[in-house]
Amino acid sequence: MAVKEGKLFHARDSRAVLREVFNRKDSNLELLSLAELDIVNARIESLCHKTEETLAFNLAGPCTVSVEGKSYELAHYDVLYITRGAEFACEAGDEPAKLYLYRAAADKEHPVQHRKWAELKDDPARIRILKRKKVHLMFDVAEEADRFMAGYTFYEDHSRAWPPHNHTDQEECYSFIEGNGAMQVYEDDEKLTFVKGVEIGSHVTIPLLNYHPVFSHDDPLCFIWCIAGERYWVGDKSKAFMDGSASKVTT
Repeated sequence: MAVKEGKLFHARDSRAVLREVFNRKDSNLELLSLAELDIVNARIESLCHKTEETLAFNLAGPCTVSVEGKSYELAHYDVLYITRGAEFACEAGDEPAKLYLYRAAADKEHPVQHRKWAELKDDPARIRILKRKKVHLMFDVAEEADRFMAGYTFYEDHSRAWPPHNHTDQEECYSFIEGNGAMQVYEDDEKLTFVKGVEIGSHVTIPLLNYHPVFSHDDPLCFIWCIAGERYWVGDKSKAFMDGSASKVTT
């Protein structure tokens, strides 16, 4: 038997870094957790969440996600749904990839589903137009899942969410991926004390019954909204949200 030589590695040179951003213990959420995976010239094996479904957003270079031995090529802004209990691996080449891995407690198993930005970005059935804002439904009610819905919202400059809305049956995370601005999360006007600047890499958790408006400043702004709970988008349920005819909306 040939004897192989040893090799020296340093953690500072890691080509795949998995970071837990928040989980249910520290986020004030009951269902939703989030990790970030940065990977380049590497493969990370044997990821598995036995009781949670996973929704992976690719926000950088191309990468391959293999689920139970089947490979999916994720381009920029693609989304992949992975059922609870499925083992998966992630691989990237010379161009760095960045995955946001949202997880939600799940009771059932569903098929793996790959939603491609190139195919959906111009699909009118997946787009909702608001004043100075455009919403893309990347993982909608048509997709099979226990609790997930998710997509992208693009703001023009000097825009704000209107009317403010909250949910009785959906908790949420907003992850900011382009531009910068500000966000509020509050139960009512008297308790409006959470006013934070947000930028690329900011993640804001939104527990039940909190209003959560976003504001863009001098530049356009984009964020991922990821819902865990009942599966609907607020504008499809509330006409007042779409036409701005109410000062506040609760769903």
